[in-house]
Amino acid sequence: MAGILADVVVIVHFLFVLFVIFGALLLLKSWKFIWLHLPAAVWGALVEFTGWICPLTPLENRLRFRAGQDTYQGDFVENYIMPILYPEALTRNTQMILGSLVIVINIILYGLAFYRQRRPEI
Repeated sequence: MAGILADVVVIVHFLFVLFVIFGALLLLKSWKFIWLHLPAAVWGALVEFTGWICPLTPLENRLRFRAGQDTYQGDFVENYIMPILYPEALTRNTQMILGSLVIVINIILYGLAFYRQRRPEI
C-alpha cells in the first residue's frame, strides 16, 4: 500500500507543479482562483530560488522506503521533471531559471486574465 501511496504523492506533486505554472489560466474563468493560485505560485518560485525541498518529496521517499522501494536524493523536479525536459542533472543555475520562468509565465497569464476582465464585451 505504501508504494501505491508514493505513486499518488508523485501524481499530486506533478499536478501541483502544473498548477503553479499554469494555474493562472483559471483566472480567465473566475478571479476567486487567485486565492489558491497566488500562494502556490509564490511557494513554487521560492522552492526554486532557495533550493528548498518540497515536503512532498520526503513524504514520497518515506512511503517508498516503507514499501521496500528505492528512494532518491534531491527533489521532485530533479528526479521527475528534469529528466523529461533536460538530459543533465539539475543545477543551481537551472533552478534559478525555472523559478524565473514560473514568475514570467504567471505575470503573462495574470496580465492576460486582467486584460480579458477589463476588456469591454462586444
